[in-house]
Amino acid sequence: MDHSEPYSSVGLGQRIRELRVRRGLKQQDLASEEISTSYVSLIEAGKRAPSDTVLGTIAEKLGSSTEYLRTGRDQHQMEEARLKLAFGEMALRNGVDGEALQTFSELLNGNLPLDATMKRRARMGQAAALEKLGRLEAAIPLLEELFADPALAAGSDEWCRTAVALSRCYRNMGDITVSIEIGERALSKLDSLGLDVTVDHVQLGSTLMASYHMRGDQTRAHLLGQRLIPIAEKQGARASRGAVYWNAGLVAQSRGQMAEALALTERALAMMAEDDNVRHVAVLKMNYGSLLLHTESGDAARAKEFLEEAQQSLAESGNADELARCELILARADTMLGNWDEAAAHAERALGLLGTEPRVLAVFARVALAQLHFLRQETGRGVQALEAATRQLRHFHASYETATCWRRIGDLWRDEGHAKQALAAYDAALSATGLQTTPNPRDALSEQASR
Repeated sequence: MDHSEPYSSVGLGQRIRELRVRRGLKQQDLASEEISTSYVSLIEAGKRAPSDTVLGTIAEKLGSSTEYLRTGRDQHQMEEARLKLAFGEMALRNGVDGEALQTFSELLNGNLPLDATMKRRARMGQAAALEKLGRLEAAIPLLEELFADPALAAGSDEWCRTAVALSRCYRNMGDITVSIEIGERALSKLDSLGLDVTVDHVQLGSTLMASYHMRGDQTRAHLLGQRLIPIAEKQGARASRGAVYWNAGLVAQSRGQMAEALALTERALAMMAEDDNVRHVAVLKMNYGSLLLHTESGDAARAKEFLEEAQQSLAESGNADELARCELILARADTMLGNWDEAAAHAERALGLLGTEPRVLAVFARVALAQLHFLRQETGRGVQALEAATRQLRHFHASYETATCWRRIGDLWRDEGHAKQALAAYDAALSATGLQTTPNPRDALSEQASR
């Protein structure tokens, strides 16, 4: 049965007939002083649309509800579906992502009736659960389908959340170009609608800032941050303001302005600490811990305190990508503290969390392990890890993130005395930033001579 069938006299008549036959009743059994047998026959044939009063009398005799006769949706089943949907959304908020995914999948594939709005909520929940579980390749098609749905009104809260999630998933998959295209189109659409500037602008803008940052486009990210901060301050929502300062801190760090980066991140942390989103606060603590490792003093002990707090929260409410990133920063902190075995364990856990899907983060994990092998005089294993990282990194699009990774690989090859491999990695890092190799005039002359 099509649970989403709209109200029509034909569908209604078919349902009345099906229920009557199922209950062993005749048409005259539905008749009364107000309803003749012939009128019942016309209703079942779809040639008459009964009034609410007549429909109520027929529903009572059939032991059904008028809601079911009109729409094919049983009120009790609808309530069960609503409760199950709410349970899935609660599980998602509480970080029980596997249970949330199972609940949404059962709703979408089961027999409970769902109207169009409930279906969209269940699909969005399913995509969110897949993203938090690190299954980005499965989440993206669902989000693409939702975003292309004409019933999803541009500028609505659902539309904005879908745009943010889709842009974020592509970014975390390493496809920064597509991530930015989605974010720019969505933000431009919001602007073109002529609506009052809202928190949705801030959320979309923050996501776009992060993608600009990862591509290495720090000027655009900085300019967007300058536009968003006054909007966020005007809106007054502490979480959205915190998100803008958070990304502005990342941009300042990339521009080498560490004091400003720390100040912005501290401000974001103060704003978001009062928010009930445990995951956001945890990710911000992780970023703050990472910043502390990059300061001149390199306060690894204090950074580790923030990172361990973040790790505990992310284990309950974060996704695999965020937890893996936290493990890698903890590996860096323990490396700086001389705890090399603990650092290696963190890097191994990061690799395990990232699974088999292609991630730049997995390359960073292999590079971290290579460094630790070299520190522990395990030269052979270090070379193997670094060669594996190099092979894997070649498959990703050029971005600020891949350039950073190539630079780290080059530094490790250099420190171990492998000049040829170091030069190749540095060359790849420069290419990832958009700088191309300078042509050698001798090569052109040799080519002309060979013709």
